[in-house]
Amino acid sequence: MGIDPGTNIMGYGILKVKDGKAQMVTMGIIDLRKYGDAYLKLGHIFERVTGIIESYLPDELAIEAPFFGKNVQSMLKLGRAQGVAIAAAIERGVPIHEYAPMKIKMALTGNGTASKEQVAGMLQRLLRIPDSEMGKFMDATDALAAAYCHFLQMGRPESDAPHYRGWKDFVNKNQDKVCKEKR
Repeated sequence: MGIDPGTNIMGYGILKVKDGKAQMVTMGIIDLRKYGDAYLKLGHIFERVTGIIESYLPDELAIEAPFFGKNVQSMLKLGRAQGVAIAAAIERGVPIHEYAPMKIKMALTGNGTASKEQVAGMLQRLLRIPDSEMGKFMDATDALAAAYCHFLQMGRPESDAPHYRGWKDFVNKNQDKVCKEKR
């Protein structure tokens, strides 16, 4: 499950992974514009995210991290919305993974500064989403992008290649491969 936190529109997306391939199950928005009170919005976020979790029973939640913009108040409000969505997942025992917007864009498009439209277009191609299922709000595709980014991060098979903690570790473990200077 992916979530794009918002205080007016919050996006969500559900992926199903079968045989190592991701498929879109659903995506949508939680419309919070009709709630004037910030605390009512937060309560509604908790109820809806909990309901979505109960309906689809996701194994994990990928959520977009708020990024620091020029308006600190907006960031604080966005952080509250994100926190409430995270609390709903914690309450239902769903593990949480947070991704920076740039990381999500980079994972999908290869460009960390890609536009929302570019991300949505790439998702549509990768997941073969018909035009009729592409909503008018990019918040839903952003949420699905967070889920797909997580799929890409977690879906890679473990490599049998050795892992090193640094150059010295490599040298210590590969004495036979390291050229020794003749004295």
